[in-house]
Amino acid sequence: MLRKIRQNIVQRVESAIASAQSVGDLPEFTLPEIFVERPREPHHGDFAVPVALSLARAVGRPPLEIAQTIVRFVSPPPHIGEIVVAPPGFINFHLDRSFIQDTVTKIIQDGSGYGNLDLGQGKRVQVEFVSANPTGPLTIGRGRGGIIGDTLARALTAAGYRVQREYYYNDAGRQIELLGESLQIRYRQLLGQVATLAEEHYQGEYLYWLAAALVAEHGDSLLDEPLSLFASVAERAIFASIRATLSRLNIDFDRFYNEHDLFTSGRMWEALEQLKERGHVYEAEGAQWFRSRALGDEKDRVLIRSSGDPTYRMTDIAYHWHKVQRGFDRIVDIFGADHHATAPTVLMGLEALGYEPERIQIVIHQFVTLIRDGQQVRMSTRRGHFVTLDELMDEVGADAVRYFMLARSSNSTIDFDLDVALEQSNKNPVFYIQNAHVRCAGILRRWVEEGRDPEADRSADPGLLAHDSELAFLRKALDLPDVLELVVSEYEPHRLAFYSYDLAQIFHQTYEQCRVLDDDVPEPLQVARLRFYRAAKQLFALVLDLMGMTAPEVM
Repeated sequence: MLRKIRQNIVQRVESAIASAQSVGDLPEFTLPEIFVERPREPHHGDFAVPVALSLARAVGRPPLEIAQTIVRFVSPPPHIGEIVVAPPGFINFHLDRSFIQDTVTKIIQDGSGYGNLDLGQGKRVQVEFVSANPTGPLTIGRGRGGIIGDTLARALTAAGYRVQREYYYNDAGRQIELLGESLQIRYRQLLGQVATLAEEHYQGEYLYWLAAALVAEHGDSLLDEPLSLFASVAERAIFASIRATLSRLNIDFDRFYNEHDLFTSGRMWEALEQLKERGHVYEAEGAQWFRSRALGDEKDRVLIRSSGDPTYRMTDIAYHWHKVQRGFDRIVDIFGADHHATAPTVLMGLEALGYEPERIQIVIHQFVTLIRDGQQVRMSTRRGHFVTLDELMDEVGADAVRYFMLARSSNSTIDFDLDVALEQSNKNPVFYIQNAHVRCAGILRRWVEEGRDPEADRSADPGLLAHDSELAFLRKALDLPDVLELVVSEYEPHRLAFYSYDLAQIFHQTYEQCRVLDDDVPEPLQVARLRFYRAAKQLFALVLDLMGMTAPEVM
């Protein structure tokens, strides 16, 4: 709604300037782009247009005078109650108070659909994220990618897109061989045989417990079994664990895509042949090379090694080639910082295959550092010295993990402070936000416990919600559609974390200043405020759900 109001303001200011020029109140000039800003101070209005400041030189008059001239010709847009000129030349638009107050009714009527947009108009979007190979438990870095991807998928759905969540993985190759060898060695060690893990093997404790389960079930009967059995057992068990971990984090997928399918279907070699036919592949040193430098890369890249095996760049190009063939209007890839060098090559590969790389958006997220007692927790995946996502959730809870992973921009590193995440106070933003929902639930619960009609607020008059704090909260509630639009257009899910915290800040001030059940509050105002807190509760539940978090009734 605010987006439409802003657009309307721009149109009406443009029309006002044209009208002023037509009667000679303003000279002829080329109209600059008109921007609509949000003033920092509420008393300055809800929208500010600084166009008069940029016209001072062209018009040859002070910006304040130009702004006053423009305003004389502006017809008030819908939902605007007042237009005021303020020094040094701003045109400030104030939303009509009744429009702000009616937001309470709209939140309740729209339910979980409040703030939803029709930007996507049913277009298909695929979001690929996590995509960890089944070689070990999910680490916190993979968890950040999962949370970013899932939150983006939720926001895209709310913005009117049809979203498919996809997990891409490889359960073959040298990594899986090493995994099988690692499990086999652990199994033999538990049976008293001499076997030693090499530096390249996986040494995490999870393989020890998996080996112990094999010994308990099979004894020594697996000693002569081939390596492939151990690799298969490890892969299946770890993948089941990964899916269980993601479920705890409130993350589900629509499709799991195995890299092996690229080979069995022939798509891998079809993509290579297409690149060859288009003149983008040449042979040198026994390998097949991609002419990526001609497309802007710093050097050409190997696609097929001299051994005949494809590189991960080739498989990624083939995988994305199949993605675009599946008819998605937009494709979003969530990658860790270790993919920053390979991602551009994939886009070049699609361009070489005749597809527009603009259809694919790659979001690179930075690393996560755990902090405990002010000190960094050291981790190494191969050595087995790492904190798993499950361990992190066991300690601080899934909601805290999700929020703290979202609380910074994807291109910023995160210092995940365990001490803050464990705080049951306003120092912990998760507690702070969820407690707003709890407080709303408490008011509604107490109303009923005191024997009052639970449906009394159906006839509430929102026009009684005149306190500055109430209006400030409702203004913030009106911002949700704009926040959603920024999230899906800029691929910045952290904006939801920022918004939820700002919303909670305003709410807690309102809660302290605008009581419902106090004896000195007139009954009509009590009922109106009950309606207000019902709407606030619903809004917090909605925003928390967009972030994949729960909305507790008590804490």
